[in-house]
Amino acid sequence: MNMDNILKPNKKELLFLNIAYERFFQLCDIITNDKFMTFSDSVRLFYIKEIISLYTELLNYEPIKYVIEYLKTHRPPMEAELSSELLKFIRNVLSHFPLFNSWNDIWINTDMCTWNKKDGSILKFLKKYSKHGQIKYRIWDNQKKEMTYLDINFTFDISSSKIYLKDILEEKSGVKFLVALMRPVLNSQLEK
Repeated sequence: MNMDNILKPNKKELLFLNIAYERFFQLCDIITNDKFMTFSDSVRLFYIKEIISLYTELLNYEPIKYVIEYLKTHRPPMEAELSSELLKFIRNVLSHFPLFNSWNDIWINTDMCTWNKKDGSILKFLKKYSKHGQIKYRIWDNQKKEMTYLDINFTFDISSSKIYLKDILEEKSGVKFLVALMRPVLNSQLEK
């Protein structure tokens, strides 16, 4: 029996995880820095794309999948869905429609989602969460000793001509929130 397939992380996973985690925390430092919002729209969007793409790739690591399942029953409502489905949705919009230069310009609609196939993950997400309502969250920043309040708005109409990402999640507080969701999920795999 090959123990490399049983033990987690195996040799291949360890290689990827070490590099990915290092990059993830580099991106966290950039994005959570007070100067981040002074960067140009396109530079901020680049870093947001990078961290979300990297995180969603890390969601494929089997032990992290168990963490997401754990969140469904042991954390506040919707935290697991936001930590996985929302981030995958944003990643897919950013990857499949690299048409925009800023977070505030990004929009999607059903015609764009189906331009080359009948039904994909972006459209499935929109259908599932359309009219789900608003979710209110708050994030405590222990270093700055400040609370950030934000709304995640699943109040869009799927038949709208444009569903703006900024209307679902505002950039400044939203990205801070996304990092706050991603960090504990990934930290769950770190040895103390």
